[in-house]
Amino acid sequence: MGLTITEKILASHSEERVVKPGDLIFARIDLVLSLDIGTSPVIEIFRKMGASKVFDPEKVVLVNDHFVPAKDIASAELSRAMRLFSREQKITHFFEVGRSGLCHLLLMEQGLVLPGQVLVGGDSHTCTSGAVGAFAVGVGNSDLAASMALGENWFRVPETIRIVFRGKLPEYLCGKDLILLVLKELGIEGARYKTLEFAGEVIEALPMSDRITMCNMAAETGAKNAIIEPDQVTCDYLKEQGVHSDQMDILRSDRDAIYSAVLEICVNDIQPLIAAPALPSNVRTVGEVSDIHVDQVFIGSCTNGSIEDFRRAARILKGRKVHEAVRLIVIPGTPKILSRMMAEGIAQILIDAGAAIGASTCGPCSGGHMGVLAADEVALATTNRNFVGRMGHTRSQVYLASPAVAAATAVLGRIADPREIA
Repeated sequence: MGLTITEKILASHSEERVVKPGDLIFARIDLVLSLDIGTSPVIEIFRKMGASKVFDPEKVVLVNDHFVPAKDIASAELSRAMRLFSREQKITHFFEVGRSGLCHLLLMEQGLVLPGQVLVGGDSHTCTSGAVGAFAVGVGNSDLAASMALGENWFRVPETIRIVFRGKLPEYLCGKDLILLVLKELGIEGARYKTLEFAGEVIEALPMSDRITMCNMAAETGAKNAIIEPDQVTCDYLKEQGVHSDQMDILRSDRDAIYSAVLEICVNDIQPLIAAPALPSNVRTVGEVSDIHVDQVFIGSCTNGSIEDFRRAARILKGRKVHEAVRLIVIPGTPKILSRMMAEGIAQILIDAGAAIGASTCGPCSGGHMGVLAADEVALATTNRNFVGRMGHTRSQVYLASPAVAAATAVLGRIADPREIA
């Protein structure tokens, strides 16, 4: 019996030669990720366990990204607690404000998470790192503290849903449209505690930024993790980040691997998609909601904060102005991405159009700061969630779409298909 790539990774990190869905196993952990908003309670549990040292200071990553730069005293205290813990434990990879970024993008950009690894993180979108072929999962505070102390944890091996994309993506469509299509098909619980394995010629043609978007939003289906088999795109991306070939454990699913379901999706004729309030699975075509006027457009987040996302937005915004009734907020995923935006002239295009560019922070995505919505305001965002109150007031509304749709919407002041102004 063949194994999926997820099963192979878990087997290689456990004492088992072969694992199957439903098995409970202990697996070694290659990397543990904790963030400014969650590290304080994790430290408390860590100490209550009787732990005094992390299992390996080079394999624990601490990132300032949610409420940074500190928006108030409470958020400043959260960062301070993590900072002091980092010094005490001599953590190698502590990312301070100015040298930090959105954690899921930062891990890959820094070459810290690699194909074939096991990563646990204190954030539900840790599954983003499946884009480079890692088994990456979000866990709660207790499991995170235990992982920090022990370097291992228990897992129930998930079943896998394989989703094969056929055909060729139409112009202006991207990974965001593909994952919205998946959400429309599966809903918010259709992959609960399962692996989503993305495959097919469409996936093979996607740049890393789109793979990141898709694995990131797998969390919205209830998936345990998402994964894409490493290929030349993966290797080229990681080599750009300074990773050597011998550091990559390139695994692929066996042809006779067993899946709980296999879905085949043809993309040739799909239209630009959008998730309407208040669920990521409430998916419609952009044309169905093109009469909705917006107050704010946000381009960024760990879902769509890569350089390719801003290139797509700049392509639409070049030589145009943001609608007078709209606020356009742009937040690059990392300082390195901002540097590339500046070098390529993208930042200037966005500023000339009327965008406000902020420091790398989760900020508006989780309603933290840098773009919180007032009552009855409507936003279109390239983020991953649009639950009630997600970006601010409970009477605000959030639509989710691609950077191209976001840019066109910012220009026209209403939800718009980028082909309207291309």
